[in-house]
Amino acid sequence: ETQDVAVLSTAALAALTTAQVNKGLTTDQIVALSTAQVAALTTTQLTQGLNTAQLLALETRDVAVLTSTQAAALTTAQINVALSTAQIAALNTAAVAALTTAQVNKGLTTAQVVALTTAQVAALVNTQVAQGLSTAQIAAMETQDVAVLTTAALASMTTAQVNKGLTTDQIVALTTAQVVALTVAQVAYGLSTAQLAAIETQDVAVLTTAQVAALTTAQIAQGLTTAQAVTLSTAQIAQGLSASQVAALTTDGIIALTTAQINKGLTTDQIVGLTTAQVYNLTTAQVAQGLGTAQVAALATDDVAALTTANVAVLTTAQISTGLTTAQVAALTTAQVAQGLTTTQVAQGLTSDQVVALTTAQAAVLTTAQVAQGLTTAQVRALETRDVAALSTAAVAALTTAQVANGLSTAQLAQGLTTAQVAALTTAQIAS
Repeated sequence: ETQDVAVLSTAALAALTTAQVNKGLTTDQIVALSTAQVAALTTTQLTQGLNTAQLLALETRDVAVLTSTQAAALTTAQINVALSTAQIAALNTAAVAALTTAQVNKGLTTAQVVALTTAQVAALVNTQVAQGLSTAQIAAMETQDVAVLTTAALASMTTAQVNKGLTTDQIVALTTAQVVALTVAQVAYGLSTAQLAAIETQDVAVLTTAQVAALTTAQIAQGLTTAQAVTLSTAQIAQGLSASQVAALTTDGIIALTTAQINKGLTTDQIVGLTTAQVYNLTTAQVAQGLGTAQVAALATDDVAALTTANVAVLTTAQISTGLTTAQVAALTTAQVAQGLTTTQVAQGLTSDQVVALTTAQAAVLTTAQVAQGLTTAQVRALETRDVAALSTAAVAALTTAQVANGLSTAQLAQGLTTAQVAALTTAQIAS
């Protein structure tokens, strides 16, 4: 009778042969077993005695008392076919931690993985995760369960498990500690662009410089969102990102950077590596308040030529005089000179050496205001004779008497001025 089986001593029950267990005990008698009796079953009785129906008949309270030794002895077939999801969820954490990698990989079905409790998932050890869980099993895990994996367990995942296993929803669910625990290999070879984009902004902000450095240019160009880019610290930018990585940022990503990120984050090497498209899309605030003089000096000449006239107009006099090199000044387009440079920038920004560096094409487009109100007598004197000759007649006529008398040299007057320019001189200018 079932009530008689229920009162068998644990020693008597443990003495039953596998045949007695398998052929003798009915499912009703299995149901009647106490938790103490179940805990007393030997591993041989469990693995060679109990059949599928008998295992399924075990109450969840009885499954909960299985020892780690008993759990580790179960065959993959018993786990896969016999144990229900409710029974799997009833296993104690010690029993779960004792499961072999084969039991995890070949035994647990995706439905059983879904049934695991957060406490059970938190108990999984590194080998069970890295060598046991398949990508399909990982993908089947509840997001709240992924969030309780130990950092060591997460870091033990192979790049394939990360790439093919973790869903974007699971990535979103990762804790900050888990994100920081990702290895550089997992970051570089595991995370897809979609997975990278799914990382919470607050987690991107705490990535180590080594993790940031591990990002591929494809991940940055296609995965890093503008919201994530703006959370990068100056240390992550300066010490983590390479010039090629910065060059991979989308124009939206560049535009999203704060002036502090540009000023304190971008190194001169990174500035050198910027694309002309990125420079063209810089905002006026990023140019005027972000770029330091050393950063301005690091811009390639073709990048300087790519600056919008609005951005040229906001350059500070310090950025011009201390930042721009003579080669960069010579690289300015005629539109940048005529429509970008203000009279203040001309007067207080351009040095004599920079004035000398002006091309004849640039000199030819200087406006009357830039010449009359911008150029100092010292700057006028610094003009090459060919540049003086290139000045428009209107610009020459706009020269102040002081600029003519104290600025223009005899060589500039004799060899620079054209007949048309001489004809344009005013009587006041001639008298000076």
